Amino acid sequence: MSAPSLPLSTVLKSKHEEADGDEPKKKTREEWKKAKELEEARKAGTVPAAVDEEGKDINPHIPQYISTAPWYFGSGGPTLKHQRPQPEKQSSFNHLNEHYVRGLAGTTATRFRKGACENCGAMGHKKKDCFERPRKVGAKYNAKEIAPDDIMLPNLNLDFDGKRDRWNGFDPSQYTAVVDEHQKVEEYKRQIKANKLKEGEEMSGDEPDDDDEDEDKYAESVDMPGTKVDSKQRITVRNLRIREDTAKYLRNLDPNSAYYDPKTRSMRDNPYKDTGRRDDEVDFGGENFVRFSGDTVSQAKAQLFAWDAYEKGVDVSLQAEPTKLELLQKQFINKKDEFKKKVSDDLLEKYGGKEHLDVPPTEMLLSQTETYVEYSRHGKIIRGAEKQVVRSKYEEDFYPGNHTSVWGSYWHDGKWGYQCCHSFVKNSYCTGEAGKVTQAAEQLLPKASAHDVVDTEEKATKTLLEIHKEKTKSKKKKRKAKKKKTSSSSSSSSSSSSSSDSTSESEDEEEKEKKRKKKLREALIRAKLEEEAAAEMLKLDERERSYNLTYNYKAPTEEDIEAFQMRRQREDDPMAAFLRK
Repeated sequence: MSAPSLPLSTVLKSKHEEADGDEPKKKTREEWKKAKELEEARKAGTVPAAVDEEGKDINPHIPQYISTAPWYFGSGGPTLKHQRPQPEKQSSFNHLNEHYVRGLAGTTATRFRKGACENCGAMGHKKKDCFERPRKVGAKYNAKEIAPDDIMLPNLNLDFDGKRDRWNGFDPSQYTAVVDEHQKVEEYKRQIKANKLKEGEEMSGDEPDDDDEDEDKYAESVDMPGTKVDSKQRITVRNLRIREDTAKYLRNLDPNSAYYDPKTRSMRDNPYKDTGRRDDEVDFGGENFVRFSGDTVSQAKAQLFAWDAYEKGVDVSLQAEPTKLELLQKQFINKKDEFKKKVSDDLLEKYGGKEHLDVPPTEMLLSQTETYVEYSRHGKIIRGAEKQVVRSKYEEDFYPGNHTSVWGSYWHDGKWGYQCCHSFVKNSYCTGEAGKVTQAAEQLLPKASAHDVVDTEEKATKTLLEIHKEKTKSKKKKRKAKKKKTSSSSSSSSSSSSSSDSTSESEDEEEKEKKRKKKLREALIRAKLEEEAAAEMLKLDERERSYNLTYNYKAPTEEDIEAFQMRRQREDDPMAAFLRK
């Protein structure tokens, strides 16, 4: 046990005593070692346990945070009193012996008393709160059949244990009837055994008693394969599967399919239900399919027949005598059928009407039938008629728009269409051979290049100011070229050759720069058009959007990358919010 924690006043008092001249009392290493050895010996059981102030032993294995009392408790030695209910708190609660009254009735008076119920004469309630049937003449006037008084239940202030006491108000005398019944049964068994001994039917030592015979009547009580018997408990090993097999919950990942119980590892319904697959096409049809197929049903019926026969006095068991049980069951079924047939023949012979039984099936007589079919609220057949196997969710042999083929049966230049009319528009009306001729003529026409399309778009987007600037630039270039020609004629041949080389190089650079700017302008226009087309596409409904079958996949050029960088909006740009508007 650890040393008790001292209160603050005791610690301060000891410090004052040390300051006055007393030597401080400190534990040496040997004392700490001895205390540790004493604690280990108490845990091992070689030394008696510590005792509290009441003389009770303290368990040495209790953790230190439980056994150590707080400093404000003021304990001077080992104790567990701080862990028990404190007497000053318990005095405010009622004792466990004080309980609610159950199953008892109050006293019954012989005359009417003042303040009692005017209807039944019982004390504790008024006439408007009475649960009895209103009498023709109340107990106030004739004082007959006065009811027992109501029991006034006390207002108990129970503690934590008292609120959770299951046996609060239990009367042990009520259990005497159960004890008397068991004693009578045991006494009757002893009398029967004594009578058998007197008649000379004493059982041998190898023959079991009546109790053992009843317990081992069926083989369910015997240890069967698949069970592991322990000295303290019986563990049944079941519902195991081979690790290589597919788990049941992985058969169908649809959350609305068959329910899988992880606790018992069972899936009773068919996981492939409503998937269009027949029972003979799947390797697992649910546990109910195995449970109610083959000889399982006949086995269950045989077991039920054995139990019924045993209750009627026939000593037969399915596990011990299966052949005898099968013969008895066959005889019982034959006699039952013969009895039913005899009763039916007697009724027909007495009342007539045998000619009405020889009729064709009801399905052949009338177009409508009275065959019972049960549907779910979603329109699916639950039981009754056989469900039709659905192979696909799409309609077969259905061609809308007067087509004779499905969309996607024709392919040309990276586009899908209809084979019957070569139309590339989905859900269009079929034009037949005329559509094929029109499509062939369109394919022979020359196609406009992308460069021409960009030029026309560029011209359309130019303003008058841009056209005027281009004209002024062309005039300035012509003037510069004339000045260079005049200067070259006056200079020497060497200088003229060098200047001509420099001018040709400058002209080549200017042409390259023009081509680059032109390509950049074309890339900017294409990026703008693509953004506008994407914005229009986002506004449409998903079902109205076209298929990207003609999308051109190619690597971006330098001009495309530069155009993307120029049009990209940066978050750190102070004008980004203005451009979004």
